[in-house]
Amino acid sequence: MRIAIVTGGSMGLGKALCLQLQQADYRVVEFSRSAPHGFSRHLDLAAPESVPDAVDAALKPFDALACTELLLINNAGTLSPIGPAWRNDAADTLANLSTNISSAILVIAQVMKHFRQAPCRKLVVNVSSGAALKGYAGWSLYCASKAAMEGFIRAVAVEEQTQPHPFLAISVDPGVMDTGMQALIRATPQEDFPEVARFVSRCEAGGLAAPDAVAEAIIRLISFDTLQPGGRCDAPMGS
Repeated sequence: MRIAIVTGGSMGLGKALCLQLQQADYRVVEFSRSAPHGFSRHLDLAAPESVPDAVDAALKPFDALACTELLLINNAGTLSPIGPAWRNDAADTLANLSTNISSAILVIAQVMKHFRQAPCRKLVVNVSSGAALKGYAGWSLYCASKAAMEGFIRAVAVEEQTQPHPFLAISVDPGVMDTGMQALIRATPQEDFPEVARFVSRCEAGGLAAPDAVAEAIIRLISFDTLQPGGRCDAPMGS
């Protein structure tokens, strides 16, 4: 039994990943607040205290030893609030960090606990961003969270080296896609995001990849046997 667990699969890249993995005969479990699919489970990632019990309940039907391949994709994330760090509302700041960091780590940890003894190939894929490597005015929280999750993945990769049935943990940069997040960026006032004009121009020039194509590239990437633990990869578009 091949199992794929995806966070943030209600729309965009996450939805494309879920549907393509289901077509590839994975048993898909998707976590999101809206939980729109038959394989979805409701989970409010802005409320990290609810994560362990919700993930445990969703995974309870799955016998870890019957799993022949496990794929966990940490895709959920939020860009809001956008704007200078000093001007962000405290509650919005905490919701961002809860969604992007705290809940992401808790989901990964609970999945690793459940499938700890499974001897199959087990892959944790953290969907990252160029924002993990570069600072953008107005994106302080998003940049911080993407960098934090890459650091977490690198540390997990080191921890797994001593485990008898290790997980392979990597980060993947999907590039710039035509998603709701990009629409939000283009609608942001320049005083909150000074680089907005560049993102508008890129969209108008047709420089945004389709989520379906990016999902296909990521699924192709995870099939490689040359993946390095803790590594950071670009989705191999067109290869």
